[in-house]
Amino acid sequence: MSTSWESSHKWYDALVGSKGHYYHEEVVLPNALRLLDLKSGDSLIDLGCGEGVLARALPPSVRYVGVDAAPSLIESAKKKSKHPFYVADITRPLALKEEPFSHATLILAVQNLEDPEKAFQNAASQLLPGGTFLIVMNHPCFRIPRQSSWGVDEAKKLQYRRLDLYMSELKVPIQTHPGKGDSPVTVSFHKPLGYYFGALARTGFCIAGLEEWVSNKKSVGAKAAMENRCRREFPLFMALLCVKK
Repeated sequence: MSTSWESSHKWYDALVGSKGHYYHEEVVLPNALRLLDLKSGDSLIDLGCGEGVLARALPPSVRYVGVDAAPSLIESAKKKSKHPFYVADITRPLALKEEPFSHATLILAVQNLEDPEKAFQNAASQLLPGGTFLIVMNHPCFRIPRQSSWGVDEAKKLQYRRLDLYMSELKVPIQTHPGKGDSPVTVSFHKPLGYYFGALARTGFCIAGLEEWVSNKKSVGAKAAMENRCRREFPLFMALLCVKK
């Protein structure tokens, strides 16, 4: 079992901290908790849990289990929370001795997987019939590593989003510290929306909802109007709320 995140665990742990990075706190976690709509007695398996930021945001009445392939991230998760965490590859069958769950999550981790469909199979195998599966990802239409960027149309005084590629699947190495020769590298995989919809259908899920979440940051200065307009128009994240058939 290998994961590119093991070599980057110190950087990621410092970035996330105890409450999550800015977008965890301001956008991802509040919206994820709203969609999950957890009640007392519910249970949740967090696939690709990292160092357990979701665990620390849950109500104490929810039974939680986190799973990730990076031993150092799991070690950090265990130091920050008393919930159970396991080191395992979420794209291979999970040998967990746990009761089935009412909820499963895959938050900001699906694009680190070369074969997400196998993780979807694991979610299905761990869920009760009618269980909820929430996937949150960097928006696959507008945040494509090395193939999407910002530009400015000076004549129209507009900032725009440029896309150089969308339909082709990609495997892209990402430097955690660009410009440094010894920077740890993670790997990001781009797939179009059709892949995710098809893979979810094949693994026994119906998509009950899709949301697109924008940045809540605000610019100031001469280009603030165009930058803020783009934030409203081009979402950072996409959430798929799925139900096991």
